[in-house]
Amino acid sequence: MTTGDAVPRLAGDRPTLRTLVIIPTFNERENLPLILQRLQRACPAVHVLVVDDNSPDGTGQLADDFAAADPDRIHVMHRTVKDGLGAAYLAGFAWGLSRGYTTVVEMDADGSHAPEQLHLLLEAVDAGADLAIGSRYVEGGNVQNWPWRRWALSWTANTYARLALGIGIHDITAGYRAYRREVLQKIDLDHVDSKGYCFQIDLTWRTITNGFVVTEVPITFTERELGVSKMSGSNIREALVKVAQWGIDGRLHRNRPAPVAR
Repeated sequence: MTTGDAVPRLAGDRPTLRTLVIIPTFNERENLPLILQRLQRACPAVHVLVVDDNSPDGTGQLADDFAAADPDRIHVMHRTVKDGLGAAYLAGFAWGLSRGYTTVVEMDADGSHAPEQLHLLLEAVDAGADLAIGSRYVEGGNVQNWPWRRWALSWTANTYARLALGIGIHDITAGYRAYRREVLQKIDLDHVDSKGYCFQIDLTWRTITNGFVVTEVPITFTERELGVSKMSGSNIREALVKVAQWGIDGRLHRNRPAPVAR
């Protein structure tokens, strides 16, 4: 499923030849080795940036050990405060853009985003998508091991956002996604302060309103087996309020009369 106006691409344009996968961590010591090993087997050419928020369980030190063993491909950013998933990704985006990466990927450390499916997102970017979203709610997408309440919350949040914003994205809260660098350069990351669910909605909305192409790629999302989910009620409340405001602003903008030349 694709939305947005297609942008002409040059023949042979392969932005994913230089891909950075950003993996935020907080107390993911059990999961990090597993996800890095799977990623190396599935996509050995990609580079990884682990963004650790001063994990008390030693995740940051473990990430340093992996980086020391593979300094060309694995990198670590240590942040001294834990101020949300969105802030961790924004720091990672800035790091990747400053080093010339042409595709930047968001991936959870807990295994819910299968590295074995990363190639589907990268293929969509190479085919012309500016943002490729790994979607649970398009044909072929799937969720495994979620309690029905968690599934209902996610489905409701996505339906609410799609209707409020008037766009056709079915999994706008999805956290498994790949951006062309041009998107991240254009969408004013300095003014993004959203967290959790709302961060993903915010960046998708900015991508669409700036005229970029968004493609949803069906994936299988698997609930974490180790560790604890970081989602909170405050994240959900933030999304409800901000999405309503963006929807109102978007409709006012679309309904505003065009200026008359004089």
